[in-house]
Amino acid sequence: MFKTWKKPLRILLATTMLSGVLAACSSEPTSETETSGGDGYYSAQFENGKYVEPVTISTVFPITSSLKFKNGENIENNVHTKWAKETLGIDIKYLWTVSEQNNAYQTKLRLMLTSGQKMPDIISFRGDPTLISDLIESGQFTDAGELFDKYASDTYKKAMAEDPNVWNPYIRDGQRMALPILENAHNNDPVMYIREDWLKNLNLKAPTTLAELETVMDAFVNQDPDGNGVKDTIALSVGFKNNLNTWMSDSGWIFGMFGAMPNQWNKAPDGSLVYGSVQPEMKPALAKMNEWMTKGYIDKEAGLYDETKATEAFTAGKSGIIVGPYWMTGWPIPDLEKNVPTAEYKAYPLPAGPDGKIGRHGTPISAGAVLINKDMKHKDAFFVYQNYLYDNWANPESTTFVNGFAKGYDYEIGPDGEVYKELQSDKIPGGWIDAIRYTLTFDGAIIPNLMMSTLAKLADGQKPANQYEKNLSERIPEQIMAAKIVIDQKDIVMPEMFTGVPTKTQVSRGDMLSKLEKEVLNKIIYGQSPVDDFDKFVEQHSTSGGKEITEEVNAWYDTVK
Repeated sequence: MFKTWKKPLRILLATTMLSGVLAACSSEPTSETETSGGDGYYSAQFENGKYVEPVTISTVFPITSSLKFKNGENIENNVHTKWAKETLGIDIKYLWTVSEQNNAYQTKLRLMLTSGQKMPDIISFRGDPTLISDLIESGQFTDAGELFDKYASDTYKKAMAEDPNVWNPYIRDGQRMALPILENAHNNDPVMYIREDWLKNLNLKAPTTLAELETVMDAFVNQDPDGNGVKDTIALSVGFKNNLNTWMSDSGWIFGMFGAMPNQWNKAPDGSLVYGSVQPEMKPALAKMNEWMTKGYIDKEAGLYDETKATEAFTAGKSGIIVGPYWMTGWPIPDLEKNVPTAEYKAYPLPAGPDGKIGRHGTPISAGAVLINKDMKHKDAFFVYQNYLYDNWANPESTTFVNGFAKGYDYEIGPDGEVYKELQSDKIPGGWIDAIRYTLTFDGAIIPNLMMSTLAKLADGQKPANQYEKNLSERIPEQIMAAKIVIDQKDIVMPEMFTGVPTKTQVSRGDMLSKLEKEVLNKIIYGQSPVDDFDKFVEQHSTSGGKEITEEVNAWYDTVK
């Protein structure tokens, strides 16, 4: 669903063997006893960074619409599976694969559960925490945390340690029953994009406060910022068909100016978790959105627009402000330049509210997990595989992968040594293929805070110190500056604090409460109900299951905090 624009194309396939791949141990095993099973560190003979005789990892895999193949390959037989066998001595076998359309992957896993089928060695999964929980509760999977402590390399461990809370969704009776799949931190945190040419046309400065923001918005609506002599512009593109706090065309930051963050669980001053949409700070923010709707600052259809639809006014040149992730500079904002060649835009920090508050939603650094079968013969093999990717693909100091994962796939070398990548796809025989997506965790390996912090350093004028940083420095300047703003404002993040499985009352009452929330809050924003109806909504929410859900969420939180 998300356009991430997060992969620096930085890796050259090489045959360099893994040295110290299991760095959780002080050194690579050297004796026959240590490498040949029994009480040894590895489950099979392991020399020069690979298994002497290939060991097998069985798995299953979802084929997403973005996954592409060439050269007659498929997920079972491709450049990635050949790399794993040749480099690490690991033979990846797929029990089945299925298209991800219509949740087919989830459905097939559930069928395996209900029919009592034997599970593969590992299952990698994103989304649907209930399914992950059900897989854990099946009793077929082992304590992944214990294995992680024993086998993970230092690089892998440091990446996971950047936020120990990533384990929380998978903790059962003190055991970490799945390995979190790490993502780039702050990847979807929002910044404010403003039509710079409109500011110049009206002799305005970018806003830093709510009052200044309203001055700019009023001018964008009423002072003909595009100079066409017609009153046909709006100030702010937002879409809240799905949620108020969302991934693009966001309005969560509006509530953040008042100390609120809807649609998520926030940490209260007393240390407990509270549901953001029913907190008193919501009320003045709703009144403000109603005021903006009345004044024409936001589109009358905003409540019907999803995240993508809401961007269209901005990219068509009819809206002056939009809030969303740093990667919007790669998509969809370039459409603005196509539609209005003279248009200029620039990223700015989110403004402060009446009491100086600034708030934005955060980006979870884990969006899925790997479960390891308790009957897997070579449990260490997954860590041999993943350690290599952390120590070489994710680690910017490594020179194993320089231009991309595989020559002829995500890069090609020209006759004079020039490197062709995604933007020169026509120079790569058969086109550009993002082969790292074939990996067992879908993205190879990610050190959560590395990418955005590196972009921020580059924006500050620091020279690239390695190939990873050089590749990031080749991104468009607008994207690098937007990333810096994200990092500069990282202290204003209001993270989602509840990452557990939906509680009993959430399952039974959640859909009803969500429908009630959208109906009441949208009516207030549209002026169809008075803002004081928010107080009635809070009471109704509580007596309709909200009170029980809050108790259940905090009972979960007590087990992990």
